[in-house]
Amino acid sequence: MKYKCIIVDDEPLARELITSHLSHFENFDLIDSFDNALKAYAFLETNTVDLIFLDIEMPLLKGNDFLKKLKNPPKVIFTTAYREYAIEGYELNVIDYLLKPITFDRFFVSVEKFKQMQLPKKEITSTTEDHIFVTSGSKNIKIIFDEILYIESLKDYITIHLENSKSHHIKQNISIFEKLLNSNFIRIHRSFIIQTKKLTAYSKNDVEINDVEIPIGNSYKENWLDYLNTAVLK
Repeated sequence: MKYKCIIVDDEPLARELITSHLSHFENFDLIDSFDNALKAYAFLETNTVDLIFLDIEMPLLKGNDFLKKLKNPPKVIFTTAYREYAIEGYELNVIDYLLKPITFDRFFVSVEKFKQMQLPKKEITSTTEDHIFVTSGSKNIKIIFDEILYIESLKDYITIHLENSKSHHIKQNISIFEKLLNSNFIRIHRSFIIQTKKLTAYSKNDVEINDVEIPIGNSYKENWLDYLNTAVLK
């Protein structure tokens, strides 16, 4: 599998170095490189990528502000000369934080970390259009998609909330799990995926499923409004 990636950095030498480092990995496809975040933002409006190598201190729009504006951000590795952004980087859920000048050894660690995140977790054994098997303890449990109310994420774990007050707690990244679901599900928050067929009430700020109120994240509101216009209000 090839992973699509882009570089966003205003320094030509930094872009050249990352390009050189990346050339040693056969399963990465560098599809474009940008000298400012506005160009990258325009590109991502019509294209999808798996990974961004993103500088922070750039003219016009800083990398961290650019990342906050993305509705469905891909994985990001910060590349910067400034240590003071490290804490914010982790708050934004970036994969890693590389300080310039970036050595190949350190770059290798970041890339391998990204690759490990793409591997299917053992807690999911198989999936089809209408169900999925997850591992809980020593058992492989079949979960019917139509019985799922919503999925909640907490760090590296998700809780699958089912009808009849049942739930399953497994170690899984919510973004990876999202890709395994059918079209009845929509991500409305960094930590929540809902089944649209189970909605009992909704607004532009939150939804309700069986008396449980679930917030709509700021970066997902436009996506939610698009869904309302094309599906619920038809």
